[in-house]
Amino acid sequence: MNLALVLGTNVVRKAYRFLFISRKFCNGNFGGDEIDNGFPDLDCGFDEDSNINELRSIDREVISVRSRFLESANHSASRVLVTLQLDESGFNSKSVLDELNVRVSGLLVREVLVGILRNLSYDNKARCAKLAYRFFLWSGEQECFRHTVNSYHLLMKIFAECGEYKAMWRLVDEMVQDGFPTTARTFNLLICSCGEAGLAKQAVVQFMKSKTFNYRPFKHSYNAVLNSLLGVKQYKLIEWVYKQMLEDGFSPDVLTYNILLWTNYRLGKMDRFDRLFDEMARDGFSPDSYTYNILLHILGKGNKPLAALTTLNHMKEVGIDPSVLHYTTLIDGLSRAGNLEACKYFLDEMVKAGCRPDVVCYTVMITGYVVSGELDKAKEMFREMTVKGQLPNVFTYNSMIRGLCMAGEFREACWLLKEMESRGCNPNFVVYSTLVSYLRKAGKLSEARKVIREMVKKGHYVHLVPKMMKYRR
Repeated sequence: MNLALVLGTNVVRKAYRFLFISRKFCNGNFGGDEIDNGFPDLDCGFDEDSNINELRSIDREVISVRSRFLESANHSASRVLVTLQLDESGFNSKSVLDELNVRVSGLLVREVLVGILRNLSYDNKARCAKLAYRFFLWSGEQECFRHTVNSYHLLMKIFAECGEYKAMWRLVDEMVQDGFPTTARTFNLLICSCGEAGLAKQAVVQFMKSKTFNYRPFKHSYNAVLNSLLGVKQYKLIEWVYKQMLEDGFSPDVLTYNILLWTNYRLGKMDRFDRLFDEMARDGFSPDSYTYNILLHILGKGNKPLAALTTLNHMKEVGIDPSVLHYTTLIDGLSRAGNLEACKYFLDEMVKAGCRPDVVCYTVMITGYVVSGELDKAKEMFREMTVKGQLPNVFTYNSMIRGLCMAGEFREACWLLKEMESRGCNPNFVVYSTLVSYLRKAGKLSEARKVIREMVKKGHYVHLVPKMMKYRR
């Protein structure tokens, strides 16, 4: 949401600049005399400082409007949530919400539904599902407002958390009736929730028969279903869907084969993996970039650096230049296999090939050194990435903090926590719990409590504090 608003502001700024200058052209006068050919003299009377100040004023006004809109939406959402909590016998949510006289927008709907989702507990599930749906219906009836796919997905998420599976399906039908397509997100929400209830296969069948689930870049619904199942790691269901696909007369393409190859690898069926790879070639499909990425992952985890090197060279021969993703996948696999010497070799080869390591690649290397107990090399890699302009992310910091804690360097670990916050990288729960757990194990209870207090003070993961107090690593 914030990114969209920032982009929106940038677009508005450019529009204002264009309109300002074009208006001067259209008026045929910049404050000076016009030349004989009818076009304005751009050098006459153009006060650059004055116009820059005007543009700055416009920028401030745009930012101010955005801030007021956000504040208004957040305030209205708080009022709606407080009102919904008053639900009692005889409570008329429609009339009460009408009396609030709030302006309904996509942001307001999102904030209210997210607020209900956050307040879900074991005891109030049925009540939260009911209130969310009432608000959803009421907001959808307001003038000049129409729900988006994201609104439907948020309500589906609430229904899923509340175990209201039939309500989820009814909502999908309503979404389709309102002209919205069912996307991979829709599918994933249903599969994850229905899988917990033992209804995953029925959900898959319904999507395979759904004409609205036939969306790009997939050539038919089967590939869309297979790709979504891969995202939620439903490997056994992938095999079943593939059989249904063949029975219905659909032939596999490269995407299908890539999904099947990864599935059989994850299921440990390497004989089937080899047969599929040969079958793919017989059907006239050449391995693509994703196929090679799967092969490099397998070779890396199998600690086969020579075979991996051969594969990288073969990729170049067939016109596929290995990317940062391919090298990172290989390095990650070799790191998990404990072959850090090979990891460093391929990192150097990657740089020689003109591929610049990104934050993910550096994080993989740092994690490998931390796990193997080579903290000095992890520190060196951390310094190298920052010098080369790659900003550490939350996973990088978590690996470094973990390594420092394992080495008993708690002061530096706490300092690194402050550094990541100062750089605008917000710690996640794993970062906090890692540091707190190691501090407690070392008997530094006061330091652990201090970290928790700072976390609560910033409003981060307050609801998970009880879990953190029991946390053991």
